[in-house]
Amino acid sequence: MCQASRFLVLLVVLAVAGCATQGQFLDSKQAMAMQTAVSRGQFEMHCPEAQPTLTSREVIQPALQGPWVQGIQRAEYTIGVAGCGTRTQILRQFYNTFTVPL
Repeated sequence: MCQASRFLVLLVVLAVAGCATQGQFLDSKQAMAMQTAVSRGQFEMHCPEAQPTLTSREVIQPALQGPWVQGIQRAEYTIGVAGCGTRTQILRQFYNTFTVPL
């Protein structure tokens, strides 16, 4: 195998190894989503005992995708906060800001 082919194979392996799965992306932002949701819920409901419950989480794909245009993926969490006889739902979104320019 020539030197250029080895370099290309190494580059592809490193690029694939650096990519996080959607599950890893969601897991990395979930604790922050839960904390901000419960803090907001406690403030808005005037209830320091309020507790969060994760209702759903998903990765939202960018609206624009193509060979020359890449949008940014978003992690979206729906979190229910309940306490003091009331409850509310809070939606949190986080952008995947790690991008590799081509």
